[in-house]
Amino acid sequence: MRLGRGPATVIGRKCRKPGHPPMPSRRAFFARKDAVASPSLSRGAFFFAGNFLMERKLASLNKIRRRAGLRTLGVLALCAYAASGQLAVAKPQQAGTPAQPAKAAPTYREYTDETGRLVKVPQNVERIVSLAPSLTETVYALGLQEHLVGDTDYCDYPPEAQKKTKVGGAQNPSIEEVASLRPDLVLVTKALNRFETVRALDDLKIPAYATDPHTIEDVVTSTAKLAEVLGAPQAGLTLAGELEERLAELQQRVGDLPAKRVLFVVWTDPLITVGKNTFIADALRKAGAISIVDTAQDWPQISLEEVVRLQPEFLIIAAHDISNSPADLEALTARPGWHSLEAVRNRKFAVISEAVNRPAPRIVVAIEELARKLHPEAFPENSPGTPNRDKPEKGAPEASPPGLARNRLAGRCETAVNGENSCNR
Repeated sequence: MRLGRGPATVIGRKCRKPGHPPMPSRRAFFARKDAVASPSLSRGAFFFAGNFLMERKLASLNKIRRRAGLRTLGVLALCAYAASGQLAVAKPQQAGTPAQPAKAAPTYREYTDETGRLVKVPQNVERIVSLAPSLTETVYALGLQEHLVGDTDYCDYPPEAQKKTKVGGAQNPSIEEVASLRPDLVLVTKALNRFETVRALDDLKIPAYATDPHTIEDVVTSTAKLAEVLGAPQAGLTLAGELEERLAELQQRVGDLPAKRVLFVVWTDPLITVGKNTFIADALRKAGAISIVDTAQDWPQISLEEVVRLQPEFLIIAAHDISNSPADLEALTARPGWHSLEAVRNRKFAVISEAVNRPAPRIVVAIEELARKLHPEAFPENSPGTPNRDKPEKGAPEASPPGLARNRLAGRCETAVNGENSCNR
């Protein structure tokens, strides 16, 4: 420590060998950087003042350290309490106002959807968006329509579904519109929706559950599993049991009868039918029919000449409005080449509900309807004069169908990713 303005005087330091600087010592807390102003201060007075100031400073420092230590301990305790999940910040409440319980964080369940994707679904699914008509129908069949906050432009059954908020087409929905509905879960189907849609939803952290039924049994089991995912397992089991019971009864009626050879007309220009691995082909088999086209391609295009060569017993057509079908059928018979078919000349048409186009619970009704048209002998209760218990109710909603003289399903189908036509799924 330098005193006065003269040569340096070192106090309290041990010097090294001559020529070396003194050993360093810790600088006092209260030392000033500049020189002492008065060189006339006596050494005794200096040490007295120094000791007095030192004691005062040390006392102050000890007090500061004690406070700092208490604050540090308080902060550590607070952090530990918060980490334990028991910290709750209460808002000031007015007198007489009951305390509001803290809202629990949402919990999730994990499911593997029908495409093999692992999907995290909220424990309570309150808001659903459906991107396929078949899934919209399934939601209604399960009695969960109050949770459906949005669907596509093609979701038209039941009629109440048309009043839901529309998010666009099945293959080109507005992701912004979907997100604005704040869904807990979005329902998609592999046969109709695009993978890019699912990926866009994943980027927004919106879970999407996909179905992929290929048979009627798949439709039934898919319905039950979807009910479980949506938090209504009992409703799914009940509905699946009813469908299985009706299919079993139908099998008892037509299972032993010779299958009718049929052509299921998906499109007329170009002529498109169904492949043997589709759920529609399986629906034909359940109704006591078999397609004349035996191919693994889902939606094959076939020439009219080939159909004439194969000569189906029946032409099966799914109409959006069966009441307008006669005019459409007449237009079909007038087209070049079609009159060469015996089924056309003999008016062997089986016009059924377009429910057969959708892998949803209502498809069982369409199968029963087709079986009655192909095998009336198996349903003696439906003979003239006998009420038909399964006849659609009067006033059932039907939209204007596209004419058979044109592309029969024009305006009702969308083109799938692979370029094939996938209708109303």
